[in-house]
Amino acid sequence: MKTYAVEDLPKNKIIEFFKLHWGSPEMVTSSGIHDCSALDGFAVINEEDKIFGLITYLIIDNECEIISLDSMEEGKGIGTSLVQEVENLAIKKNCKIVKLITTNDNLLALKFYQKRGFILSQIILNAVEKARKVKPEIPLIGNDGIPIRDEIELIKVLN
Repeated sequence: MKTYAVEDLPKNKIIEFFKLHWGSPEMVTSSGIHDCSALDGFAVINEEDKIFGLITYLIIDNECEIISLDSMEEGKGIGTSLVQEVENLAIKKNCKIVKLITTNDNLLALKFYQKRGFILSQIILNAVEKARKVKPEIPLIGNDGIPIRDEIELIKVLN
């Protein structure tokens, strides 16, 4: 498996990936509406030339926000290596923090990021209700039967 900057991959491949895994390339959070297929990022490509992991991010001033992270197989280090790629780039760009938003039902993401040095910094109550007004296909019930309501921001201070 090899890691590539998303700008080095065919755009239609990125769009299809987001349609398959998220319903569309559009991500709606309290930080904004993002076309993930237009963002910078990194992708891990397997031997069959398929995307096996993908991370997108946005840098504004001295903050880097991870907008999306997908790994097709857990426990293989794909997500970790993609987050490290973004952290390394953020350091080069003089960012002070890396942050991200996930939903209250995403216990795997909360565990994953906290194990990698991220801390919970903010809970945005009922944020997903507002996001559904823009993207109605966001499900009401998420992982483990948990109603999807709130957003949780996590941050990691860079040294």
